[in-house]
Amino acid sequence: QVQLEESGGGVVQDGGSLRLSCAASGRIFLINAMCWYRQAPGKQRRLVARITNGGSTTYADSVKGRFPISRDNAKNTMYLQMNSLNTQDTAVYSCKAEVIPSVEGYLEVWGQGTLVTVSS
Repeated sequence: QVQLEESGGGVVQDGGSLRLSCAASGRIFLINAMCWYRQAPGKQRRLVARITNGGSTTYADSVKGRFPISRDNAKNTMYLQMNSLNTQDTAVYSCKAEVIPSVEGYLEVWGQGTLVTVSS
């Protein structure tokens, strides 16, 4: 069984910064891509950023240049550095990982989510 645990959410003022972490644990042979999603109140969940095992990154237009994504493969951990936050960034942020638990097999695993609130 594989689990993802997010941390780093909270309340921050407009223009501030937060750093989210997503740590994977359990039976892991390899983690392919890892992603951050967010869901604002009353809206659909949307992809924020994605990073492959090799470090290639993809970003939503709304966060490009503000939210660099990174990962430490040795620690099975992904990060999202959120800078220049504004009220439209308020949402529940969830991580997702594409996990290879053994030589064969594939799992798509989600974290429980962490709330980020940006106050004006």
